Amino acid sequence: MIRTWLWKPGTNTILRGGPELVTQWLTDTQTTIWVDIAKHDSEAERALLRSSFSLHALAVDDALRDRHPPKIECFNNATFVLLRGLFAQVEGVDFNVIQLALFVGERFLVTRHNRNSTSIDWLERKLEEDPGALGGPAALLAARVMNRMVQRYLEILLGLEPRLEELEALVFQKPDDTLLYELTHYKSRLREIRRIASYHLQIATELREGQVPFFDADLTHELNDFYEQLERTASLAGLYYETASDLIEGYLALASHRLNRVMQILTIFTVVFVPITFIAGIYGMNFVNMPELHSTVGYYVVLGVMFVLVALQLFYFRRRGWL
Repeated sequence: MIRTWLWKPGTNTILRGGPELVTQWLTDTQTTIWVDIAKHDSEAERALLRSSFSLHALAVDDALRDRHPPKIECFNNATFVLLRGLFAQVEGVDFNVIQLALFVGERFLVTRHNRNSTSIDWLERKLEEDPGALGGPAALLAARVMNRMVQRYLEILLGLEPRLEELEALVFQKPDDTLLYELTHYKSRLREIRRIASYHLQIATELREGQVPFFDADLTHELNDFYEQLERTASLAGLYYETASDLIEGYLALASHRLNRVMQILTIFTVVFVPITFIAGIYGMNFVNMPELHSTVGYYVVLGVMFVLVALQLFYFRRRGWL
């Protein structure tokens, strides 16, 4: 589906429609247009982008892919920004990503996404509230979309913080395998967020330096905000990743300690029974010429020796702190 918003400066109004508004935009140099493309027909999208907006063929190909690393490229008539946004339905750290492409020119903004984007929907609502926003620089709208996208990553991270605090207490109070599974899952998702944030941070750094066409000094505040939010996202993702890693290591250390305690107890029982088993083995052979075989007190003496040996070993183990 191709949706368009055409801003007319004379009336300060926005016309909403489809690809037919692109022709009107081409003929009226005072208008500004936003074209949003949701995946439906790659050939139709390619034809529109290359013929109407004269966009570079390689950039168009990258924008139409379902998956590509985030990047920024500058061309004569447009700046191409490729981002990795979040799928509309997000439940905590269980998220899916979408590819969000933006072409920013002097009088146009073209966005393309392969799935529904809440950041694009958010911008549409903002234009309904303030139609004149489309009359400003197209890069301003792009910066707002990028800021909104980063805010969604931050919301995921901030929502995860209380759960990590709960898990930290549970690891020491009621450790079980479900906690280990949950922590491992969080660690995997946080690694992905940190990787995505590092890609986007490179883009934000380049935009912030002010060398990107169409992103002029008037956008300093929005671009600084974009950079700072990405820096915080990367920082929090790294911090929570390390926290999850520490909790996993703590869980494994506690599990290893409990196993060592069990093995220690079993070893002590084995050592305790070795000498008395040896004595029982000797006196269980029943040779006729054994001196103690016909002793009337032999049974009690052997039991007494066994008892004393066990007591001495337990006393020794207790004194060494093994029990």
